[in-house]
Amino acid sequence: MEGTIGIIAKIFVAIVALEHLYILWIEMFAWETAGKKTFKSLPAELFKPTKGLAANQGLYNGFLAAGLIWSLLIENPEWQKNIALFFLSCVVVAGIYGAITASKNIFVKQGLPALIALLLVLFS
Repeated sequence: MEGTIGIIAKIFVAIVALEHLYILWIEMFAWETAGKKTFKSLPAELFKPTKGLAANQGLYNGFLAAGLIWSLLIENPEWQKNIALFFLSCVVVAGIYGAITASKNIFVKQGLPALIALLLVLFS
């Protein structure tokens, strides 16, 4: 990922990674506080019993963030691009699945930024 588009692509990859670190924090460490403010459609009484499930989801979001951060640290341009494309594709698929099964906002908030980053990486 070189040139101006490559720099913009890396910025978008970093933004998607940061977003997933934030989701990790909410789901693993702040489920009963920030989680209630973020996931307003869930009844308040469900946060305590679903804390373990949310933490598991948070861990998966952390893996996505780790992969995206890893892609930014790879020196070989071909591998950097391939790893970024793989993890961004995972986020896009998760965003599509979330939109179908839970809320269309999931695609807008998670899938769309990842899709933009994916396209930027492809064209860099």
